Amino acid sequence: MNKAGIVIFGAAVWPGGRASPALARRVGYGLAAARARPDSPIFCSGGLGRHGPSEARVMADLLQAAGVDPARLVLDEHSRDTLENVIAALGFLRARGLSRAIICTDAYHVPRVAMMFALLGVTSEPGPIGAGRGRARRREWWRMSAREVLAYPYDLVLVLARRREILARADSVGEPAGT
Repeated sequence: MNKAGIVIFGAAVWPGGRASPALARRVGYGLAAARARPDSPIFCSGGLGRHGPSEARVMADLLQAAGVDPARLVLDEHSRDTLENVIAALGFLRARGLSRAIICTDAYHVPRVAMMFALLGVTSEPGPIGAGRGRARRREWWRMSAREVLAYPYDLVLVLARRREILARADSVGEPAGT
């Protein structure tokens, strides 16, 4: 079995429930993946941040407005960071019997997400992400890239040290509710 699930990683929601530019980009990558893989379920991952609604809810609303069937969408509205996103996505993939994750996030974020999936036994590949900064402002792109340099070794050590606990947690999470 080589079925894949599309996993869209969250980013900030702005006041009034608007998608931040990063969230809009990631939803765009997810939409492209959804069109390329019409039989793959879509996992929207991201909890409630400073402004509501949740990142996952904003993703789902944008995808539905673009014509994606709501029956394909599964929302994780509780994850607060990348590791929690990965754990929830792992639970989703296992519950659905999916063998691969299509990662829909910014290019600077893909290596860390792929590393965590690999350490947890999940094959992944980047979704159809944009080249370069994908309309992100240069300063923001460099700030987030620098953050990844620090987060990568931190998450590497964390996942290696807590691998069994993380796998058990993913199994207990299972699949969140649909839209």
